[in-house]
Amino acid sequence: MSDIIQEIKANMARGRAKQVQELVRRAVDEGVAPQVILDEGLLAAMNEVGVKFKNNEMFVPEVLVTARAMNMGIEILKPLLGAEGMADKGVAIIGTVKGDLHDIGKNLVKMMIEGKGIKVVDIGVDVPAAAFYEAAVEHDANVVCCSALLTTTMSQFQNIVDYMNEKGVRDKFKIMIGGAPVTQAYCDTVGADCYTPDAASAAEAAMAFCS
Repeated sequence: MSDIIQEIKANMARGRAKQVQELVRRAVDEGVAPQVILDEGLLAAMNEVGVKFKNNEMFVPEVLVTARAMNMGIEILKPLLGAEGMADKGVAIIGTVKGDLHDIGKNLVKMMIEGKGIKVVDIGVDVPAAAFYEAAVEHDANVVCCSALLTTTMSQFQNIVDYMNEKGVRDKFKIMIGGAPVTQAYCDTVGADCYTPDAASAAEAAMAFCS
């Protein structure tokens, strides 16, 4: 059993999506529990990628192909695990703030968080505070992840925190912020719960909030 799990991880690390899909199918046929394939194969491999990315041993394009391979493997497992078996470790809402159309960083963070086994609801770009709030309430989220790449749109973080306060749900959701111009000091100023400098750290922080 461990041999095929190691093969899945090795092919994931190389971003070989088709091979990963075939190996997942083979593992299922050989009687390996779908949850084991998910946890010890796909998610474990994505975690290792996260560490390498954090240490500058892997870069964005490589992470994207690895995430694609993971998703193709998960497609095979979904019907087998069913709604119960695919129990998410938590729910994160993610979006780029109002006035900002950048999504590469957001997409990378999304993939890293999904690699932790957390369900991610991506609400896109140019997202107003009210939409972050509505999505968080609708999906009973643990974490709300807000991204901004422009200094001119950073003020939206304050709007989101204030809006959550006005609606009386500020203590219900952890608000994470990130993007090139963001700092820990700025995070403290707006009253968000967490700032991380990179996607791998964001995924670790989201996981900590979910558990």
